[in-house]
Amino acid sequence: MGSQAGEVLKLLVVMSTTREGRMGSRVVKFIQNELGAKYDITILDPKELDLPLVRMPIHHYDDRTQAPKVLLDIEAKLKAAEAFLFVTAEYNGSVPPALSSLLDHFPPGHTLFGYKPSGIVSYSMGSFGGMMGTVPLRQLLNAMGTVAVPESVHVPQVHSSLDEDGKVQGNDHLKSGLESLDTQLGWYAHSMKEYRKIHGVPKL
Repeated sequence: MGSQAGEVLKLLVVMSTTREGRMGSRVVKFIQNELGAKYDITILDPKELDLPLVRMPIHHYDDRTQAPKVLLDIEAKLKAAEAFLFVTAEYNGSVPPALSSLLDHFPPGHTLFGYKPSGIVSYSMGSFGGMMGTVPLRQLLNAMGTVAVPESVHVPQVHSSLDEDGKVQGNDHLKSGLESLDTQLGWYAHSMKEYRKIHGVPKL
């Protein structure tokens, strides 16, 4: 669903962790393998960004030229995105701090995330695939202004379900699950993009 009538959606895949030996890279490669031909994919990786804990969010700068370049670069990627896919681990039943801190650098509401859809792919080395962490993440995404689609994908035993190249190892439901998520995300993204073209967005 990322491509429709020759129009390819810009999908921003947002990672959630900075730990050594993290499994999220496998999940992102899996997504790229399955959806790379359907979307124009950009990866936003907090490990590469090396952001500090929030000292001053970008919207608190009266003079944008004083904002760090890294924040301006991320802001540009958020603005350009037409859909978001959050690849999240579960830390203590909640959202990894690298992801929540990343999002906290930017304003909630309709400015960057509003009237665009998002999807969630969670993972863990346990049997529930990070499912508990998706509940607070949905609340956070709602506060940021993006519409999280109902479908989600949970990757259990990620260390054995996906190899280092993101290839599925025996869990065929991962592909069908991502296909269902893609169907919803693509439908929402194309519909919202078309509506924005015609009507713009509400001025709140």
